[in-house]
Amino acid sequence: MARQLDEQIAARFPVGRRLRVLDVGMGHGVQALRLARAGHEVTGVEREAEGLAAARAAAAAEPEGIRSRMRIVEGDGRDTGVHFLPGSFDVVLCHGVLMYVDEPDALLAGLGRVLAPGGLLSLVVRNADALAMAPALRGDWGGALAAFGADTYEDPSGGRARAHRLDAVSGALAGIAAPLRAWYGVRVFSDAVPAAGPELDGLLAAEERAGRTDPYRTVAALLHVCGTRD
Repeated sequence: MARQLDEQIAARFPVGRRLRVLDVGMGHGVQALRLARAGHEVTGVEREAEGLAAARAAAAAEPEGIRSRMRIVEGDGRDTGVHFLPGSFDVVLCHGVLMYVDEPDALLAGLGRVLAPGGLLSLVVRNADALAMAPALRGDWGGALAAFGADTYEDPSGGRARAHRLDAVSGALAGIAAPLRAWYGVRVFSDAVPAAGPELDGLLAAEERAGRTDPYRTVAALLHVCGTRD
């Protein structure tokens, strides 16, 4: 997914430009730190205490030049209007968040509000059209049959989470004036591989190829969807 994001950034912005990046639901800050290391000014928003602590610890371990480009805000992604002015960011990330919010349209509207003209919006959502794949790969045929046509799934914590279909996400992006530019599949093969070990490079190469190739990307566990504001 990081390679896909870098591809879209490179296609959208001049090489060497320092971008203003917002990462909503930054978790442990993996993507935020990676982009700060690349020279960008990054703001991360996270509401969970465990994620905040991990992100702050990771940022604190970086050299001063990188730490100075990182800002971590405790808050809910739906409250972007409280913290940021309209058009504040060139790149807005919201990865693995929409499946857990009650009103995803309101969150998307907030993300669109802070996206600058010419900006890139990067979303990662659960693929509703592939919900039967995971239980089927485990041999859970009852679970696979129940997943056909569903728009929720059981997440690792045991709760229910929301899945999305590409056409619905594309429509939502058009509704916030950041229409679909590109989309990829994520975790096409890796869910069936318990531990890649020394074969990790091969797995990543196959995943990257499958994530941009039909029909493989249509059955990925996750969708990486990119919209742009022109």
